[in-house]
Parts: sequence; structure tokens; C-alpha cells
Amino acid sequence: MTPSLKELYDKQGYVIVHGLVPPEHLDALEAASERVIERTRSGQWSHRRTVGRQFPPFGDGDPDSWGVQHVMHPDLGEPAFARWYTSDALVNVVKELLGCEEDGLQMELFNMLINPTSNSFALRWHRDDVRENATEEEESEALNIWHHGTQWNTALRRDSCLYIVPGSHKVPRTPEQRAQSSTLDPPKDPLTMPGAIQVALEPGETVFYNNNILHCATYDHRTPRITLHACMGEVRGGPSRARNILQHGLQWMKEDRFADTLDRRGKKMLERLIKLQESVDGDVGYSLDN
Repeated sequence: MTPSLKELYDKQGYVIVHGLVPPEHLDALEAASERVIERTRSGQWSHRRTVGRQFPPFGDGDPDSWGVQHVMHPDLGEPAFARWYTSDALVNVVKELLGCEEDGLQMELFNMLINPTSNSFALRWHRDDVRENATEEEESEALNIWHHGTQWNTALRRDSCLYIVPGSHKVPRTPEQRAQSSTLDPPKDPLTMPGAIQVALEPGETVFYNNNILHCATYDHRTPRITLHACMGEVRGGPSRARNILQHGLQWMKEDRFADTLDRRGKKMLERLIKLQESVDGDVGYSLDN
């Protein structure tokens, strides 16, 4: 019997899905993405991922960018992103992967990954919410927590930037893997990591992955990249999702003018995120070091 998407996702830590950008969304998303990238590269949009900084806070130390933050922000005025984030096609897959109903879904991050224009860049091997210097015991404990969320990359151009180690979301690193993922340095060749594969996406394809899978990425300034990078959670995750999500600075999502841009489904998802924000006392800190 062919395994279900959820069975594959739970076993491998990732799954590739086709056709999540239906024709009625594709043209609008491509046009909106081009405009947002132009605004970011010209300095009109300051919420960006800066070359030289792998993780939040991204700062402003380099004029070149490898990502755009907060694409649903009302100041960008691009409703195509929120329409797709709350679309039936996308929401139905997330529900299946998380094993939940719609009334538990929580709006989270929606960003974009792009190619730098001047210098190539790379991210080190990492898990999004487990420190690189975690002991084997600490790593096992962290991986045993189900955070009730999923992350995805949807390619609008061919994309082979992501490298992952299938199955590594369940087990701590081997000594050989630890040797290649315990510093802040990106790999010279990601495929020297034991068990690593390169994820190749055609335009319109989406890879969903557990963000604590061992992964890294390369950004070639010569190869155009437009990849929608987002995550969605569900309320059963509770505070376990807080740091990894709120470290990106989401206070703007509490503003009425953002809620006014959303459909009914989006407003309900946003309400659940705001409850998470309000349940956390003080600064959540950052998951990883730069």
C-alpha cells in the first residue's frame, strides 16, 4: 500500500507536494514576489535576511539580502500572499500533516528566500530550535517534543538550495554528523554530511519539512531564487512553538490593519497566534547563534 503524505512526513521528516499553487494564485504570487524583491534590494523594505547573518536577529550589516521577511505585512500592500497562505490547497495539506482540524490552525511566519546579488552565501548545518552545541542527551530530549507545526519551501523558480538528512528529526546526530554541525561555519560541500541529500524543486513544487531535521542551504548569487518560505502551527503546540516563531518580531500582526487584510479563515488563525504571543512573558530570546 502507498504510504500517505503524513506517514512519509513522519518517517522522513519531509515530503514533496505538487500543485499547491493553483493557476489562479500563480500569476499574482509571481508578480507580488518580483515587486517585493525589488523593494528589498532597493532599500525600501528593511525587513530582510542579511548576507553574513544566518539567523535572527539579521541586522543591517550588509546591503545584500538572501531573504525577505514578513511578506504579508500591510505596508507591502501585497494581498496575494495572505490569500495563498489561507487557501484550501495549502491548508488542507497542513491539516493532514499535523493531524488536526482547521479550528486548531495557528498563523505563523511567511517570508521569502531569494538569491543575493553580489556574493554567494550559505547556512550551516542546523536544526531550527536545537543549539549546535547541545549534548546527545539534550538533543534527544528536544527531538522528542512534538511542536505541532510544519515549515515549507514553495519554489516559484527552480530551487536546489536546500540539503537535508532524512530521518534526522527523530535521532541525535552521530559523531560524524556532529563533527560537521558543531560550529558556526557553513560546509564547503554539504553532501559530505553523512546521510545528506539535495532537495531539488521544480517551479510550483513544495517541500514540507520538520524544522528540527538536520538541514543547511546554499545561495548562489548567479542563480535566481524566488521561494516562498513559511510555517504554520496548531494550538496543541502551545508555548513550545513560541521562541522559534516570535523571535522573528511579529508585533505588527497584532495591528487591526493587518487583520483587515485577511479573510475569515485568516482572522481565526491570527487570533490563535495572538493568544500565543500574549501567553509568553518577556523576551523569548533567539533559537540559534550567528
